[in-house]
Amino acid sequence: MTQDRPLGAPVPDWTPPPRPAGPIEGGRLVRLEPLDAEAHAALLFRAFEGEDWLWDYMPYGPFSSAAQYHRWVRETVGDPSHLFYAIVDLETGRPEGVASYLRIAPEAGSIEVGNICMGPALQRTPAATEAMYLMMKWAFEAGYRRYEWKCNALNLPSRRAAQRLGFSYEGVFRQALVVKGRNRDTAWFACIDSEWPALDQAFRVWLDPANFDASGQQRERLSDLTRLVRVAGDPALAR
Repeated sequence: MTQDRPLGAPVPDWTPPPRPAGPIEGGRLVRLEPLDAEAHAALLFRAFEGEDWLWDYMPYGPFSSAAQYHRWVRETVGDPSHLFYAIVDLETGRPEGVASYLRIAPEAGSIEVGNICMGPALQRTPAATEAMYLMMKWAFEAGYRRYEWKCNALNLPSRRAAQRLGFSYEGVFRQALVVKGRNRDTAWFACIDSEWPALDQAFRVWLDPANFDASGQQRERLSDLTRLVRVAGDPALAR
């Protein structure tokens, strides 16, 4: 006897989206350029210099010299499994951070943002938020269905950032990795395409110059704007 078994919802006319390539357009505050050792490494090393804590939760770094960082960039950008971007501040014209797409799976419609490292000049600025918005925007407008964020479960600032940006908490993979000789539990977050229109509007409202007073203070918080979109908050941040 055939029994009824639940199946996933149909995805009609599914066409895998393209892999990311080239610059990401559209920024008012930042420009996202494919990371290049000759163009960006020396300036990025200067932006990160003396801030060894930036690499605490990364599988690489810190870097002891500009030459070492240059070599790492040159080797890393040659790996087709991810695409790194330099985040260039349009006011200064200098790269102040990096981020990448990884776990790029067009056949599943899934892509992750990660390897996010921002120098002190970029941290906690509208420019940093715009960079994250532009990467999310490209992914969903290209046709991806799922946009992921993962981090070391001990990295509360990263978990807080994911929630602020509208990612929903999906759980912790215990003992997921060994990084620099230490255990890493990995916290998972994601947004999906049905949430994108509301997230897009939240980012637009927050990034609008009218959302900031004469001293640069925000009138509305992005976390308040995205709270209505997230389907699950991070319990680690509710304590």
